[in-house]
Amino acid sequence: MSYVPNTARQVEKMLESIGKNSIDDLFADIPEDVKLARPLNLDQGKTEFEVLEKLEALADKNEIFKTSFLGAGAYRHYIPSLVGHLANRAEFVTAYTPYQAEISQGVLKAIFEYQTTVCELTGMDLANAGLYDGAHAAAEAAMMFKERKRIKTLVSAAAKPMVIETVKTYCDSAGTPFDLIPAKDGKTDLDALKSELDDTVASVYIEYPNFYGLIEDAKAVADLVHGAGAKFIIGAYPIALAVLKTPAQLGADAAVGEAQPLGMPLAFGGPYLGYMAVTSAHMRKLPGRIAGQTTDKNGKTAYVLTLQAREQHIRREKAGSSICTNAALCALTATIYCAAMGKEGLIEVAEQCYSKAHYAAEKISSVKGYTLTHQGEFFNEFLTACPEEPDALLGRLRQNGILGGLPIEIDGKNHILWCLTEVNNKAEIDNLAELLKEGVK
Repeated sequence: MSYVPNTARQVEKMLESIGKNSIDDLFADIPEDVKLARPLNLDQGKTEFEVLEKLEALADKNEIFKTSFLGAGAYRHYIPSLVGHLANRAEFVTAYTPYQAEISQGVLKAIFEYQTTVCELTGMDLANAGLYDGAHAAAEAAMMFKERKRIKTLVSAAAKPMVIETVKTYCDSAGTPFDLIPAKDGKTDLDALKSELDDTVASVYIEYPNFYGLIEDAKAVADLVHGAGAKFIIGAYPIALAVLKTPAQLGADAAVGEAQPLGMPLAFGGPYLGYMAVTSAHMRKLPGRIAGQTTDKNGKTAYVLTLQAREQHIRREKAGSSICTNAALCALTATIYCAAMGKEGLIEVAEQCYSKAHYAAEKISSVKGYTLTHQGEFFNEFLTACPEEPDALLGRLRQNGILGGLPIEIDGKNHILWCLTEVNNKAEIDNLAELLKEGVK
């Protein structure tokens, strides 16, 4: 009723046909204390001009930062202008991916190209049409590998907190065990992992690079996990895969992650895009939509949805997942971005992220008190000690038009997680180091 402009007479007739006296009767079973108070405290209807004026006034309250050193799962990268121009064409910006996708060959081909792109990045054999975000992809992968006796999920404590909480929520909902593998010196503790592995463990999840920016010894983890008969899931930063070993080379059974860095701007938390790819051994367990390429009766190339393992296509108790859609426009955006950048472009982006982060680490750690927390190899994020109150530091940076890193408390001590991408330049890094010095004089 909130979205369909029915007349009072139409509402009256509908209520009469179902034997109700008012709209409120439809919600009688909902406890009063959880209902939204009515009438709503809203202004009377306004003209378009007045609404725009109001929205502009609200927008003026936003802080716009031209310089940012914040990452932790959401990353600012350069996006070629053609990405937005193509992805926002009317043919692609639809309210919903068509359910009868077989009659929408353009949508299916776009999904197929996205899946191919994900496989090229990860080295895996096949990918699905995408999931809601990286945390969702990790949780779906954990559920995918559950078996009759192997039901426990192990997640590295060096993974992103949001991912940890999401996977734990899925496990709690499924009634299956979940446990964290402790981190040591910023990385997954291999000794602790070895002690946790038993014949009840279904899968182990680590990130590459991890939450602290460190590059895990994923091959060593894979050997331990497979030696115990469990499955290995890598959550990988897709930009880093342009220069690091792929999940396939490291022995992963599934590669998942957040594809937002592939052409999607930072926009108040979304929309994002989770990617998932697996080896051929697990293709029939892969959840969500999968577009396949075939030929029609005339021998022409055609695209169809295939290997459906979700609850709308098979009996619910047999389904591997309840996910029944995909972030098609975001997946298309990621595909266009990768095509626009090309192999050499992605390598250039990754190399700049790496080199600028290492230059920044050198400059920041030269400031008194801002020592590097970990000594391991890192990609474009790193953790340092913070000798002053993080709020004071971040406030001073904000006054200078800079969005600082993420404050993290470890063992009661303050740290800052810094992030660099190709859009940061040397002058910004040098300026940051000077501003840090002001707080420790």
